[in-house]
Amino acid sequence: MIENKKTNWPVMALLILGLSTIAFPLYMTIIIAFKQPSEMTTSISGILSLPQHWSLDNFREAMRVTDFWHSLLNSLLISVVTVVLSLIIHSLMGYALGRNKAKSKFYNLVYLFIVSGMFVPFAILMMPLAKQTAEMGLGNWVGVVLLYVVFYMPMNTMLYAGYLVNIPVALEEAARVDGASTWRTYWSIIFPVMKPMHATVAVLTALAVWNDVMTPLVIMAGSGQNTLPLAQLNFQSQFGTNYNLAFASYLLSLIPILIFYIICQKQILNGVVNGAVK
Repeated sequence: MIENKKTNWPVMALLILGLSTIAFPLYMTIIIAFKQPSEMTTSISGILSLPQHWSLDNFREAMRVTDFWHSLLNSLLISVVTVVLSLIIHSLMGYALGRNKAKSKFYNLVYLFIVSGMFVPFAILMMPLAKQTAEMGLGNWVGVVLLYVVFYMPMNTMLYAGYLVNIPVALEEAARVDGASTWRTYWSIIFPVMKPMHATVAVLTALAVWNDVMTPLVIMAGSGQNTLPLAQLNFQSQFGTNYNLAFASYLLSLIPILIFYIICQKQILNGVVNGAVK
């Protein structure tokens, strides 16, 4: 006889509350993006109501104002290069430190030093980095990518080092017996096995890079190059914000990163859970 399970109402209420915090802002973004400025009234019912006429005019104008395709290309370039470099460099660092920090005080200190970088806010480093990158001729997307690789190194290294706990050392020992070098062992065995963590690191890094405004704003100022978040600042002025165009632009910029997340989502949960094991 099947036993009926009682509904856990407190948990259900928390889930509904959590869903509403996501669904309501998304609903507001969509309806405002399709509304005309004349439909934006000060009353609550006017703001929450559906558009009287669904039109793509806001999207076309937003693409024109932000020079959408050029800005999108810059954002994609920075995001893709940052993710690729992060997967290679951070996984190598996580492997070296993860396998040796328990056996060597030196590696353990290096690991702790790198991870401590998560507690350094960008605001403290902003002005020195802006001056240094300008003097080195890196006040462009290359300098932004290099800074991103350094900024996200602590978190990604910690995730990779934690994930290595779930990979048996016996795999590497068997490869050494067969005559494989450490370099060959890593690329042929360890790197493919860390696929779930690669997906996790790629999505977390891509999300952070895609949505970041401050770093490109400080480093690329005056270069004439805009990422999508920088271009969207055009909708804000001293006297107000054009919410209809801004929200339309936000929806357009959401599509590429959403597609990337959907592709990688199967691997993310496994990577986060296993990466949390120390």
